[in-house]
Amino acid sequence: MNIPPRIDVTEHQIDRVVSQFYARVRTHPALGPVFAAHVTEWTPHEEKIGRFWRNALLYQRCYDGNPMQVHMAAGNVKAQHFPVWLSLFDAVLEQELPAPLAQAWSTLAHRIGRGLSYGLPSADGSNSVPNLG
Repeated sequence: MNIPPRIDVTEHQIDRVVSQFYARVRTHPALGPVFAAHVTEWTPHEEKIGRFWRNALLYQRCYDGNPMQVHMAAGNVKAQHFPVWLSLFDAVLEQELPAPLAQAWSTLAHRIGRGLSYGLPSADGSNSVPNLG
C-alpha cells in the first residue's frame, strides 16, 4: 500500500532545496561555524538530510537517525539558532518551489524546528523548554 506524499514534491526538489540551503549555511556568520564544528564531509551530510526530508515529506522509510539527540549532543546548537535556520530555509523554499509547495514545506519545517529547539539551551545557558506550570 502506497501512502500519498504529505507534500507533493519530487526527490529532485528535495535534493535541490537541501543543497541550496547548506550552500547558504556554510557562509552564514552565525550558522556556518556551528555546522563547521560538526560537518567535515558535506555530501554525506546533505544526503542524510535529504533522506530525513524524504521520510518526512514523501513517507519513504529511508532515514535512520534521531535529530533531537544529535542537536542536544552537539553542545553548540542553541535554541536561538532555529529562527535563523528557518529564515534561511524559508528563503530557499521560496526560491526553489512553487508558492503552495514552499508554504506547506515551510509549515512542517517550522513545526519540526520548534520541537527540536525545545530542550536546547538559550544563549544565556537556560533551558528553552516553556514553563507549563
